[in-house]
Order: sequence, then C-alpha cells, then structure tokens
Amino acid sequence: MSDVSIKRALLSVSDKSGLIELGRALGQHGVELVSTGGTAKALREAGLEVKDISDLTGFPEMMDGRVKTLHPKVHGGLLAVRNNPEHVASMDEHAIGAIDLVVVNLYPFAATVAKGADRDEIIENIDIGGPSMVRSAAKNHESVAIVTDPADYARLIAEMEEKSGATSYDFRRMLAAKAYAATAAYDSMIASWFAFADQGVMFPDTLALSSKLESTLRYGENPHQSAALYLPVGPSAKGIAQAEQVQGKELSYNNYNDADAALELVSEFRDGPPTVVIVKHANPCGVATGETLIEAYEAALACDSVSAFGGIIAVNRPLDGPTAEAISGIFTEVVAAPGADDDAKAIFAKKKNLRLLLTGELPDPARPGLQIKSIAGGLLVQSRDNGQVDRDALKVVTKRAPTDQELKDCLFAWTVAKHVKSNAIVYAKDGSTAGVGAGQMNRLESARIAAWKAKDAAEKAGWASPRTIGSAVASDAFFPFADGLLAAVEAGATAVIQPGGSIRDDEVIAAADEAGLAMVFTGMRHFRH
Repeated sequence: MSDVSIKRALLSVSDKSGLIELGRALGQHGVELVSTGGTAKALREAGLEVKDISDLTGFPEMMDGRVKTLHPKVHGGLLAVRNNPEHVASMDEHAIGAIDLVVVNLYPFAATVAKGADRDEIIENIDIGGPSMVRSAAKNHESVAIVTDPADYARLIAEMEEKSGATSYDFRRMLAAKAYAATAAYDSMIASWFAFADQGVMFPDTLALSSKLESTLRYGENPHQSAALYLPVGPSAKGIAQAEQVQGKELSYNNYNDADAALELVSEFRDGPPTVVIVKHANPCGVATGETLIEAYEAALACDSVSAFGGIIAVNRPLDGPTAEAISGIFTEVVAAPGADDDAKAIFAKKKNLRLLLTGELPDPARPGLQIKSIAGGLLVQSRDNGQVDRDALKVVTKRAPTDQELKDCLFAWTVAKHVKSNAIVYAKDGSTAGVGAGQMNRLESARIAAWKAKDAAEKAGWASPRTIGSAVASDAFFPFADGLLAAVEAGATAVIQPGGSIRDDEVIAAADEAGLAMVFTGMRHFRH
C-alpha cells in the first residue's frame, strides 16, 4: 500500500480544541479545506481560507443543520476506490472530487445527557452525518485518513511532515480502527440511553457496552495473566477507577479490586461518623466508627491486626496527620480517602511504595446500575446490590426485643456483612467489628472462625475478654439450622440480625429464646459470591 498525498480535507468538529493549529498545519501543505457551519466560522476567524460544504455539494445546509454532509459529492469523494476505473469514471461524470482527509468529532451526546438536558435536546444531539462520514472514510482507509480524536492531531501533523504532506497506509489503518471504535462507542451510548433512561428497561434485548482503555496493568490476578483498566464511555458513577493517585507505585489488578471493595463499604457510612475500613483479599477484616478517624482506625485495626498487614484502607473523611502516622505503623498497600491534608501527604510521602488515592466525593451506595460477570460462553448481568434496611424494616421475632444499643450494633454488623463473601458472619459491638467470618462453605464454620478471630484479637490486645461478649451478630443469609446461632451464643453474642426465611425458622427462633437472645429479621439477604 502506498502513501497518499492530502490535497483536500473535510473538517467538521464539535470539539474545537486544536482545530486552528491543525488548520494552519494543513494550510502549510497546500491542503484545500472544506468545512461545515461552526467549524468553518472558527477557521475563517483565524484567517484561514476555507470552503463551505455547500460549495462542494451545491446544496445549502438545511433543516437546522440536520442535512448538510449526507450527499453523493461528500460520500462519493470518500468511498471511491481510486484505482477502480469504474469508480473514477463515476467521479468524472458527476464532478465528484476526492477527499483525502476527514477530521470529525461527533455531537456531544454524552455531555448533553450528563448536564440533565430535556429529551428534545438529547435527541438533537444524536449525530447522523458525522458517523456516516467517519464510517465511509474508515472503510476506504486505503485512500482516506480519518481523524476522530483531537489527541491525534499532533500525530497527523508529524506524519505529514515526515511524508511531505502525505499519510502512510499503516497510519491510515490505525486511524480507521480508532474511528470504528469511536462510532461503536457513540452508538452504544445512544442505545443505552434509549434503553435505560428513556424507556426504563433494565435488561434490553441487546446490551450495548462501551469502555475506553485507561491503562494496562503489570499483570492480572496472577503474574501469568494480563490485565488492563477500562473506563466507561459516557455518563457513569465515579469510583476507585477515577481516583487521583497522589503517590506510590503502579496499582495492580488486585489493588484495584481490593480498593474498590474497601471504597464500596466505607461509602455505606459516607453520611455517618468517621469510619475506617480495612480490607484484605476483597473481604473486610476490620471496620469501625469513632469520634475521630484515628480512633476509628485503631478500633478497626484491633479487630484483626494480622490480616491488616499488607491490606487496603478506606476512610470516609479527609485524612489528617495523626491518622496517617498511625496507618504508617504497619505495611499498607493502598489508602483511599475523599481527601488528605498536607500533614497526611507529607507523612505518606516517606512510604514510597504506599499508594494514596483521593476519590473526592464517595459514591452513593444506593445508586442503581448493573453488575456484570463473565462465564464460559456468556455474561451474567444483575442489578447492583443496593438494598438497605433501617430500624422500621426490622421484625422482632424473639420474646426479648433488642435494646437500643443492640439495634445499633445489629445494623452496623448487617451493613458490614453485606460486603463480606458468603457465607458471611459478622460480630459487632459499639460501632466496631469484633470478628469476621467469610467465604466458608457452611455458616457454622463462618461463625466459629469469626469467634476465633475475636479471641485472637483479644489476646493480642491484652483485653480481658473478646469483643464478641455482648455483641450483635449478623448473618448475610438465614440460619438453615440452629447450630450457627448456637455458635454465636457460645461466642457471647446477645443479639442477632438475619434475613429469616428458612423452613427451620421456628427452631432457630426457639433456640434464640432459650438462650435469651434478641433476634430481628430483615427480609433481605446479601449473598456475595
């Protein structure tokens, strides 16, 4: 494939950044500029000579600009195969001139949706002519260069400098690939808006998803796996993927996964008191609230100081110096916070490998959305687990009702259990986890492991008794037998929160009554696999 000299360029852009510099560079190579509406106006105001698209087509722009480039003299000039005699003859017969370069970026559909525009304005920002030109030019990339990203203007200018006003086939092929990705992403945003926002469909017949590569990662879950981070194209909730990394080495796949788990959990407390979450392998190993962040950190750490080593920490308040100093006392992989003061940043700067991520506003735990998991041969798609319960939703099922403090501990434990891998058991007391049992094949073992962890924490801290004594215990799903509940009784729990719904609920309730426990049902479970 040979180089193609650029003699005529068609420019039609919504994003005018870099346009004038590009126009001047093209002018220096003697390229004839053809343009539309606002793009032509901007080029002329910069002193560049430019022809209107109507000069090329012989038709004025009409219907409020809806029709301007959808014309044979545009698409014939883009699609004609230059070495095909029949195509060349058609061009001569109909006075169609070749177009060697198209520079297009599309109507700002995503930005229009994001600003909360009404339906009519959103529809008007669905580009028709732009994607058509992009696809025509990209199809004929053997002869036509198509630029859809202002970030590529500098590369185009450099290419033309190196090739004396021409472009190479490899360069055009690369641009064509980007162009088709751009139109695919654009169409997916429109399809998603029609399905989810306009029609309120949760699971459309075709699930159109589009994401843009943000970075490749060192490796995946294991060193022999490759990995990358992609960001959604179009309006979306912000989270750990958009956080500002202030310092530390590159984040790994596991770092992102664990940091996301920590941020999602701490966001449950975004309107609550200072809260600290410590996560290891996507499971919380310590969660606590306090009057201050450092108080919350110390309580969270005490829950399982062994697992916290090399863990991920998320907080719901901007980091201060004393808390940063305390966190620096053990090896920590990542710290995620809404912000950090200068003292905290200076303290962490001494830990060069520690990654500090500033997220800004914490995500809304009640937000809607879809969760997607790949399986062999397909995708599993479900709505986010944004279910929440409050005191009014709880049903007391035992003879003894929980005290006010027991209710608070129940709800705290329940919130944490939502973010623990099933089977999940969480003991909590006075706004702090006492023991966490995660990911076991039966609920009894989770209850025993959580109790054992609490005993181990008490021994390490020099406490007279584990914090499970007088605690509340949460189970992410119902107790199928009374044995798991009895293990909680042995650990010293006095209150239980669970979904209920087992065929043996009566047996479990009777066991709770016999032990003098207070138990509430939520009617909602939180499996997390």
